[in-house]
Amino acid sequence: MRYARAMCGIALVAALAGCTDDKPAAAPPSFVAPASAPAWTEPADYAFVADRQCEGGPSLGRYRVTVTAGEVAGVERIDGKTASGEEEIEVPSLGGLLELAQTAADDGGAMTVKTDPADGHPVAITFDVSDGTDPEAGGEGPTCFVISDYAPRA
Repeated sequence: MRYARAMCGIALVAALAGCTDDKPAAAPPSFVAPASAPAWTEPADYAFVADRQCEGGPSLGRYRVTVTAGEVAGVERIDGKTASGEEEIEVPSLGGLLELAQTAADDGGAMTVKTDPADGHPVAITFDVSDGTDPEAGGEGPTCFVISDYAPRA
């Protein structure tokens, strides 16, 4: 009797397992890596706004920069402030900022570049060649630029 019940149970499970709705099995989800930003090539003529500001810190100056024929043709401070206690900086082109960051990295410092996902132009450049001393204690700290209003000219 036990043998007969066991066989009926196995038959029932087999019968239920065979019942399907004839729909094809769904494909397992696949992972698609996010596309990386395209490689950016610095145009000969463009403009951008550079804000000397590290994450969460105060702005040390906001500048509109115009690049013509690959050279900085004009820099205008647009935050309405004047430099106090330090010399006004010369803001380089985006290519120049990237070179400064790469030099810092080559010298053993830290470098971070964030890019626009649409065209690959830099939107934030940070580099640090300081000895790690807190700026409040007289250390230099990182140099940071947030880039906005990037506009290539034809």
